[in-house]
Formats: sequence, C-alpha cells, structure tokens
Amino acid sequence: MEGILNSSVLVLNKTYSPIWITNAKRAFIMLFKEAAEVIQVEKDFYNNYDFQSWAEVSEYKKIFEELNGSEDWIYTPNLTLEIPRIIRLLNYNKIPQVKVRLCRRNIFHRDNNHCMYCGHKFKPKNLNIDHVVPKSKGGRSIWENLVCACFKCNQKKDNRTPREAGLLLVKKPVEPKFLPIARVHFGSKKYKSWENFLSSSYWSVEIEG
Repeated sequence: MEGILNSSVLVLNKTYSPIWITNAKRAFIMLFKEAAEVIQVEKDFYNNYDFQSWAEVSEYKKIFEELNGSEDWIYTPNLTLEIPRIIRLLNYNKIPQVKVRLCRRNIFHRDNNHCMYCGHKFKPKNLNIDHVVPKSKGGRSIWENLVCACFKCNQKKDNRTPREAGLLLVKKPVEPKFLPIARVHFGSKKYKSWENFLSSSYWSVEIEG
C-alpha cells in the first residue's frame, strides 16, 4: 500500500490553477480534513467530490463499472478508495513562485537524458554534466552553461568550448520554468486528466516533499 500512497496527485488552488504535485497520502489527509476536494474530469466537465462522496463513488465504481486499468486503489477495513488524480484546495487561491533547483538530477530531466552534443539518449550513469564554456575559461555553473554530455563527447570536448572542439549544441540550454521531473507524468494514461489543467509548453507545478 505504501507504494500506492506515493502516487502523484495534481493540486489545484481555489481558482483551478495548478500549483504543485503531492502524493496520495497527503491528498487524502487534506480531503479528510475538508481542506480539499477531488476533481474528476469526465469529458469536458469537472465533478467535485468531498471525502464522503468520493468514498461512495469509489465503492460504486469498484462494484458496477468496468475498470480500465488506469485506477489505483487503497483498501481499509471499512472503505475502498480510488486514488484521486486531481484535488482542489478550498481556501487557497495563491500561485506560489517556483524556482527550479539547479542540480544534477534536474539537468538530466531537462535534457531528457540526451547528450546535447551528439543528440543520443543514454542512461544517467553514462552521462556527465558538462560546462559549455569551461570553468577554466570563466564559465559558470548556471543553467545556461550546463548540459548533459555522453562520455565520448565529453572526452572529445575536453577543456574547450564547443566551437574549439568542433561540436555543436543540439539545443541551447536554458533555465526551466517548471520542475522537469513533472514531465514524467505528462502523457501517461493514469494522468491523462492533468491535460485539462496543464500543457507540454506550460508547467508551473512544484514537486512537494
């Protein structure tokens, strides 16, 4: 059950704007405390459920509806609950300012594990983080100067600029306006309903915890 309770849940503010991603365990706590409600997308309509009505809907779906494999469930002695994919906070209408932390993991996610010189995709263990302008030439450790590079391209580039090494960047590195890890969920069948609030070109959600 612990793995299911770590499932991702999109959190909206009171005005239906996406503000972060939390886990199912925290989402259920907010639902139980009446701080949030479940939002379920059905065609082009939104249905809103408090904890009790969501429990009733879950029980009905489990008994009478043919499930499509995109649902996750938790079971208690008294309840069978479907994991919600979206919740809305009832008393919060702010949009928090998000700044993506510059770290190795987020650079890998931004570049989608692709070498920015040869363009091929690699496992993270086969990638390095490269300074486009080497530190010895004044290059800084900032988003715009850090890219993923495979071992072969990294060795070829050595302590030179891409031009000096005869290499071209596949894509200019920029600071992401969203946490790149959120892209993992986008397009997944389980998180299809997120598309009603997010698009591949707009992400301003924060990974909580």
